[in-house]
Amino acid sequence: AMDYDHNKVLLLELQRAAGTGNDRCADCGHPDPEWASYKLGIFICLTCSGIHRNLPEISRVKSLRLDFWESNLIEFMRNHGNLWAKAKYEAKVPPYYYIPMSHDCMVLREQWIRAKYERGEFLDTRVCQDPCSAGSREGCLWKLGKARRQFQKRRFLLSAREGVMKYYSKESKGPKAIISIETLNAMFQVEKIGHSHGLQITYITDGQTRNLFVYHESGKEIVDWFNAIRAARYHYLRITFPNVPEPELIPRITRNFVKEGYMEKTGPKQKEAFKVRWFSLDSQERNLLYFKNPLDAFAQGQVFIGRKDEGYEVRDDLPQKAWMKKKKPVITLVTPAREFVFICENDRKQREWMDALNAVITQ
Repeated sequence: AMDYDHNKVLLLELQRAAGTGNDRCADCGHPDPEWASYKLGIFICLTCSGIHRNLPEISRVKSLRLDFWESNLIEFMRNHGNLWAKAKYEAKVPPYYYIPMSHDCMVLREQWIRAKYERGEFLDTRVCQDPCSAGSREGCLWKLGKARRQFQKRRFLLSAREGVMKYYSKESKGPKAIISIETLNAMFQVEKIGHSHGLQITYITDGQTRNLFVYHESGKEIVDWFNAIRAARYHYLRITFPNVPEPELIPRITRNFVKEGYMEKTGPKQKEAFKVRWFSLDSQERNLLYFKNPLDAFAQGQVFIGRKDEGYEVRDDLPQKAWMKKKKPVITLVTPAREFVFICENDRKQREWMDALNAVITQ
């Protein structure tokens, strides 16, 4: 019992020890990890520990507080730790490779963990792939059809060298779309697409944002596609903006919408009936897009969001001439051209949307 308590104290001291990196999950950066892999010598969070459990040949996990730790295991943890593991297993992570955080979806986190420890993709001995060859890929993905009824298998081709991504509906015909890497973006949308490997690809065509919704049965395959798109984008940005420092380029490779969800909107006269719409806020492009349905290929419209000194602001009240039967949480988005009025489901959603819109206006 004394050993048990003494070792637990030593272990928790190790987890908090300065200069070890042990105070954050070795895989997703979540603070105060409560688990550890005693085979790899790293401290990890509960979610990542679940992924490690599925890799028994490589990793074995225990709880810091609930399990008994033998003295030799404590010693092993002391001689290794998160910074040691990072130096070994993340020695050669390409700049375009997406490193997931604790808020990211499971498929990204699982494939990151497998790439590091199971496949040893980033070990010092590995040769780093150049972004141009890494940004070239060919294969089939399941793509949501026009009527949003079912997914159909489509052949996709990505070429960083040519600066395009194409997809084909029938082998004999030419490409259904030729997408410029300049406006290409990809983000995981698990809940929206209703698949644990769901990926949303967006691009600009004829001045409009176009959405493609795809997935692959294999988690590795869909994450490889995602990172291939990132490699192609990185290659494009490096050539187009040679003087921009790397830390500024990386966040521009791909981006997520900062907020999405339903609100109601009225027309320009503010006398029209309010209609429920799905909104997506793209802070990088400063656009608020709205759709009839979350899985629509094209937006019904979009609102550009400029800066405060350009006459843009967000208010939590109605414009003077607007009128509503029942008092509901409203947002008025003021632009130089007109005022947009939205109704939120509740006060919390109103606050979240206002914070997100204000963040764009002030950036």
